[in-house]
Amino acid sequence: MLLEAAIGDAFGAGYEYVPHKGIHSVDKLVYVQHPRHRDTKPGMYTDDTQMSLAISELLLSGDDWNAYNIAERFLTCFHRDPRGGYAKGFQGFLTETKSADAFLANIRSNSDKSGAAMRASAIGLLPDVKQVVEYSTVQASVTHNSEDGINSSIASSLMVHYFAYAFGSRKRLPHWINSNVDGTWSKPYEEKVGSKGWMSVSAAITAVARNDTLSGLLMDCINFGGDVDTVATIAMAAASCSDEYKKDIPNALTTGLENGRYGRNYIEKLDVGLAKLIAR
Repeated sequence: MLLEAAIGDAFGAGYEYVPHKGIHSVDKLVYVQHPRHRDTKPGMYTDDTQMSLAISELLLSGDDWNAYNIAERFLTCFHRDPRGGYAKGFQGFLTETKSADAFLANIRSNSDKSGAAMRASAIGLLPDVKQVVEYSTVQASVTHNSEDGINSSIASSLMVHYFAYAFGSRKRLPHWINSNVDGTWSKPYEEKVGSKGWMSVSAAITAVARNDTLSGLLMDCINFGGDVDTVATIAMAAASCSDEYKKDIPNALTTGLENGRYGRNYIEKLDVGLAKLIAR
């Protein structure tokens, strides 16, 4: 799940807010250089994946699920492997902040953007809806303590939960999310994706419901335009847990994903641990 999400993130990073004519064939699924973000090379993941690693590591650690430990993990993951992709102001904040106490004391925590949703997928592997909602709310509140910030986080994690626990078909996903989270999640999203959390999640839900291959899903996510790396991160994480989806991501995207200390091999190890969270 994390691997597919990271591939979506790294692929989408080349197209984030970049006008393009659309991707309609699998031979176009190759990592590309973003025309402005020169520090993010083809195959590198961004903040979406790095913060997802932080959430996943805390889930697997067995430590208490609270704001302090979440903030500490965010800082640990950033400082051990500094990278671009974050919003400029937040990246500066992470660079300057050295402790969870300072993080919680100084963070502007009322954002309604997509940061809480992009990192929430692994929470969906927990065994019941109530726990998923609780954990998603706590982690969102650290940085996105707004109605839209929290609801988009819950919806993102519940997408994974829906498939991991076989609640129904991909086509029923929008209606199920709509019945469990405040919002208009069952309305198909067709616009360019802006920075708001509900936009990325709505686009991801729409794309997941209307595709049945991971390659087709990835193309669909990118073709929305706008904040497409976040859409792809959320959608790919959910779809990877569905038996309806053909797992046909080109090998070049898997082998081309960065593989340093916290790259592909590390992500695959986390995936093994996360799979054990699923109640059988």
